[in-house]
Amino acid sequence: MQQDLKQWIVSDPKIMMGKPVIRGTRITVELILEKLAAGETPEQILESHPRLTHDAIQAALAFAVEVLRADVVYPISEAAS
Repeated sequence: MQQDLKQWIVSDPKIMMGKPVIRGTRITVELILEKLAAGETPEQILESHPRLTHDAIQAALAFAVEVLRADVVYPISEAAS
């Protein structure tokens, strides 16, 4: 999977401040995840960003999984009542 991600996801400090993007675009993995989390369908995302493909969206999701597998603890604070 790591090799597949490298063909889709790149990070260059000169592009979007180094955030991971879909190769050949300025569309960040973060943007794709935000849109999916907000309830947009992959078809709606593709309509808004014609340079994307279904495979690119899947690669963004796979990249997020790989990043979250790292041995890092992400504390989630409770909202103040």
